[in-house]
Amino acid sequence: MKALHKITSLSAAALMMLLTSAQGYAQSSLSDLLNAVENDRVAESEEYQQRLQEFEQNAARQQQILDTTEGRIVEQEGLQVQLSDQFEANEVIIADKREVLRNRRGDLNELFGTLQGVAGDFLSNFQDSLISAQYPGRTGELEVIIERAGSSIEQLNISEMERFWYFMHQEVTESGRVVTYNGDVALPSGETANRSITRIGTFNAISDGEYLSYQGEVGHLQVLPRQPAADVLSAANALTSSNSGFTRTGIDPTGGVGGQVMANLVNFPSAQEQVEANAGVIGFIIIGVGVVGIILGFFRLLMLTLVSVKVRSQLKSDKASKNNPLGRVLLVAESNPNADTETLELKLGEAILKETPSLESLLTLIKMIATIAPLGGLLGTVTGMIQVFQQITVYGAGDPTIMAGGISQALMTTVLGIVVAIPTIFMHTVVKSRSDNIIHILEEQATGMIAQKAERSASTQA
Repeated sequence: MKALHKITSLSAAALMMLLTSAQGYAQSSLSDLLNAVENDRVAESEEYQQRLQEFEQNAARQQQILDTTEGRIVEQEGLQVQLSDQFEANEVIIADKREVLRNRRGDLNELFGTLQGVAGDFLSNFQDSLISAQYPGRTGELEVIIERAGSSIEQLNISEMERFWYFMHQEVTESGRVVTYNGDVALPSGETANRSITRIGTFNAISDGEYLSYQGEVGHLQVLPRQPAADVLSAANALTSSNSGFTRTGIDPTGGVGGQVMANLVNFPSAQEQVEANAGVIGFIIIGVGVVGIILGFFRLLMLTLVSVKVRSQLKSDKASKNNPLGRVLLVAESNPNADTETLELKLGEAILKETPSLESLLTLIKMIATIAPLGGLLGTVTGMIQVFQQITVYGAGDPTIMAGGISQALMTTVLGIVVAIPTIFMHTVVKSRSDNIIHILEEQATGMIAQKAERSASTQA
């Protein structure tokens, strides 16, 4: 009991000590927090006063800037009025000066007008002239001269007029010369190479055996994407490699515009390209049928030629052979020596009829091809014209290039049909003639044998 009382007393004493220390700590923490809040309030108050002072200073500065700006606006408005008055006065002075200049020029106005017109005409020639490729910059100088000649303020001087005279003289002189120089050439691949260029007056320019074209907008020479025929290129190579004397070569008479005729001629599609572009499905069917017909015609012609050779050899031989139609017909006559005339005639006719199908083989097919080809061309013509009418319905008839495709197909299939029909008809005629010739020999020999048989029978009866 005493021990329990003692333990309770000790526990109470310890609890009292803990409460006393906690209360002291709490009082210390609240005091510190109050001091911190007070310090922050003072610091924030000082910062507020500082910011307020800065704001007032900025407001004063902005007001000063505003006053300065308003003063400048008033000053500029006054200057604008002054400049406007000065501008109007200057316009009056300029008009008076122009009138004085016009009066003092007198006849020079007519001279400058004529000079401006002539220079404008020459400018179009200079822009695409091959000589401008060798001497660049002439177009720009001429444009300046034209502008100054037409100006009512500026005055052409003698040196500029002499410069224009020099350009005209240069164009005339260089048009009659064949010269070689180095310059940039644009290749078909898009790259630019520095090459040796041979210029034939204003007609054509050649480099490395290739013809060149020139356009003033591009500013340098270009290799024609498609070149002329091989003989023309060979002559061009001979010109570039020669040093003196006369060399035959091809030129374009429209060289004053850079050789456009030659460019158009070489760019004109070949027959193969026209067929590929405009034949269409029907055109290629006609071509295929025509190729088959020609092959069959040559094949039959070859076979009938061999048969004809064997038949002619049989005519010269006394012994019948089975390797040719005439020999087989003769063997029929030899196998029936005792037959009467009528029987022998029937048997020989039968033998000839057996040989006829092989001799006339494929002739009907070749004739059909010769007949079908023009009809196929007519079919292509009709379908092409239908396409043209459909395009007219949709786009109208204002632009002929829209209808060019259908018209080209219509005409191309017609041409292909005629081109196929002509040789196939010719082949059919030749093969048919060769076949008829062999059949005629068979009939002739059979008739001869029947006649001999009839003569022997008549002499025996007599």
